[in-house]
Amino acid sequence: MIPVSLATASEAVAAVEQALLVVDLVAVAVFAISGALVAARKEMDPVGFIFLGTATGIGGGTFRDLVLGVPLLWVQQPVYLWVCIIASLATFWGARLLGSRYRALLWMDAVGMAMFAVAGTQKATSLGHGPLVATLMGVFTAALGGLVRDMMAGEEPLLFHREIYATAAVVAGLGYLGLLALGIPGELAGMGGFVAGFITRAAAIRYGLSLPSYRRPDRPLDGPSGR
Repeated sequence: MIPVSLATASEAVAAVEQALLVVDLVAVAVFAISGALVAARKEMDPVGFIFLGTATGIGGGTFRDLVLGVPLLWVQQPVYLWVCIIASLATFWGARLLGSRYRALLWMDAVGMAMFAVAGTQKATSLGHGPLVATLMGVFTAALGGLVRDMMAGEEPLLFHREIYATAAVVAGLGYLGLLALGIPGELAGMGGFVAGFITRAAAIRYGLSLPSYRRPDRPLDGPSGR
């Protein structure tokens, strides 16, 4: 009975790892498409689409892996690069079918943000890091790819818009960790975290929700007039 149990456990682990790989690749594809949509707005050529799409798809994960001190995922598994290239070229041919590429960008970015926030949190947790570090890694994974995309394209980064963005990534990461703490299986906890993050971002897009911003005083305290 013991060999059978071990085999069953091994198969279950392999199935979970395969499911996580598929989810990760989907997230990379979604973010690559969001990068390619920016290239479409800038009327770039196919090389520009691939460049922006790939930078967006793997940018956040690259930073996360460097900070965590683990091998870069796309170096070990080039399939991530192929997914970015294929998604970018598909967008090159299909972007003209979209009525509003900016709205499509916002919603694709929202999906990718929520998926990457959970993926980054999952990876940090699997390496033994605590909730604070894991949540921060989720935010980095979700936000930095889009930040690189917008800066390379000369656009105002979505991260710096008044609408809730990084906060939605925090919600996704904390949602995942909270469900894990309640004993929910990892796959369902990941789905719950994604839904929480996406709904938060979707509400911000739909209703223009934002956190209070800093307001400078009428007489700055750090300038000559404040002396």
